[in-house]
Formats: sequence, C-alpha cells, structure tokens
Amino acid sequence: MSAWKALSGELDPDVRTFAERLRLVIDRSGLGVAAVAERTGHERADWDAYANAARPVPRSAVVALSDVTGADLGPLTAHWEHADRAWKRLLRERAVPEAPEAGTGTGTGVRPPGPAPEDVPADRADPVLPAAPADPAASAGPLDPADRTMRIRPVPSAREREPSAVPAPHPGSAAGRAPESGPPAARTRRRASPLLYVAGILGAALVVTAAVLLVDLGGTGKAPAAAPPPPATTTPTPAPSLPEGVRCTGADCGGLDPEDMGCGGPLATTVARTRVGAALVEVRHSEVCAAAWARISGGAPGDEVSVQSGTAVRVAGVLADGDGGAYTAMIPVASGGAARACATLSGGEDGCTGG
Repeated sequence: MSAWKALSGELDPDVRTFAERLRLVIDRSGLGVAAVAERTGHERADWDAYANAARPVPRSAVVALSDVTGADLGPLTAHWEHADRAWKRLLRERAVPEAPEAGTGTGTGVRPPGPAPEDVPADRADPVLPAAPADPAASAGPLDPADRTMRIRPVPSAREREPSAVPAPHPGSAAGRAPESGPPAARTRRRASPLLYVAGILGAALVVTAAVLLVDLGGTGKAPAAAPPPPATTTPTPAPSLPEGVRCTGADCGGLDPEDMGCGGPLATTVARTRVGAALVEVRHSEVCAAAWARISGGAPGDEVSVQSGTAVRVAGVLADGDGGAYTAMIPVASGGAARACATLSGGEDGCTGG
C-alpha cells in the first residue's frame, strides 16, 4: 500500500471523500502511482496532486483510472461529480474581486504610498513655477554665454510670410500701366467650357435612357413566361401520441424525475436487480418514455445509487429522514438492457447489476 500524505482538515467533505476513493482504487490495483500515471497518460505529478486533493481531477483521468484498474466507473463517477461541484464552488469563491472603496479610483481601496498632500511640509512642497511671458522674444534679455537653453522663435503665419504689397508706380510711368487683358470673347469661352462639358454628359445620358425605354416598349414579340409553380408544402408528421399523464419521451426525459413525468407506476418494469449488502438495487425501464433509472430499497442514510448508459450517469442518495429508498433521474435508452444500476453503501460496499 502506498504511503499517502495526510489530507488537510480544511478540505470540503466531498473533495476529501473522492480523494480517499482514488487512493483506495490505486491501492487495490497494486499498481502504484507511477504505474497508474504511465498507463493513463497523465503525469506522475498530476496523480500525486489528484490523490492529495491539491487540484480538481478531470473526468478523462477518472475514466482512464477505471480502465487500467478495473474499478467500477459508476460509483467512481458519482463521487467525482460531488467533488467536481465542490471544486467549482471553491474556485468561484476565490475569483470574487475585492469591492473598491468609495472615493478611490482603484479596486483595492489602498491609497498609493507616500504622504498625503496635506501632510507634506511647506518647505518640501513643489515650488510654484512662474508664468511664461506672453512674448518670449520681448521679455528675453541678452543671452548669457553660460546659458545653453535653446529659445524658441515664434513662427510667422502664412500671411506674414507673403511678400509685402509692391507700392503702386507713378501713373505716368510705363510700369503703372496695367497689362492689357485678352479679348472679351476668349474669356467668355473659358468660362463656358465647364458648362458645355456638363451639358454634353447630360445629353448622352438622356439618349441612352430613351434607347432603353424604346427597346422595352417595343417588346420581343414573345409571350411572357409562366410564373413558376409554388413550392410543394410538406405536412409535418404529427408526434406520436402519449398516454394520459405521460409528459416526455426519449431524449426529452433526460435528467427528469420519472414519477413527475408519469413514466413510473404501471408504465415501468424492473429489467435488472442485484443485492449490495442489505440493499436491493434495480434498473427500472419505461418503454413508453424510452428511458431508464435506478432505484435502491432497504438502504441507509449516506448510501448512493446511480444509473449509467454509455457516458450518461445520474446519481441519487438515501436521505436521513427517508424510508431507506431513493431513485435517480432518467437517462434516455433504446432498451432496458442498455442501462445498469450501481450502489455504493456508506459502509464501503459497492456493486452493480449485470456483474
């Protein structure tokens, strides 16, 4: 038997129970953690963490452990589901962020390090910088040779960069005479050119439009094509009628209570049964609902019963204030032989129908 570390006393009860179950399966197989890790395809460090309840266990690891050790998958999956819900609840609680304090911009509510503004002594406060003069060039005195600071010269605007207007020459000089402009007719032609260009484009567009309209009005002389027939409508096949009181069938029954859905009572039969300790475990099947579930009778508080078909598993437990019986939710099956029921008693015994 492997020398396991003691589990923490602060673990969730479901997480602790599943970790102890993993250790028991590995010990009974006689393989050891290293052999289990090699055969399941998971790392040795991962299996150490799983067995010590240091991290959540993926479902693939549970299935692989069942395959290599021969342990029954039904009870092992039932314990895993309880532990997985506990891990998810713990991770959600750890992920809740701390609420920000009023008047702060951060979510931690902690003031940045350093003294508050009112705590800073007057002799350590930042000096007040003098306002810059409106005209740096006017206020600047002669440059000190030791002063290496580059001064920024104001950039003249575009209007200031334009050359100043040339003074008008004397009217009597030759330069004072304005140059003669071209003939008035030439200037008129230059102004009219864009208008003529636009008018030409509009005229061409009108000609094309008129030609298209004339072709459409003339017709081709052929009779118009007949309209396509409407698509054939198919009448949906009505769903099979269910007996009075039955509210689901097949996949619609998955995860639902068989008694609430009307699948129990005279519509259900026991297709397989076995004894686990003093408890009777049965597979119940309803042909009308095309679903199966597991039932335990004569159990004790803490006993668990599960039904499994393929990868679908449903689990229920015997309550302390009950009559020692419990049944699971339904899983859809084609026939009752496709499902099996398993039980894990609080004393450690377990067993399944069909072997």
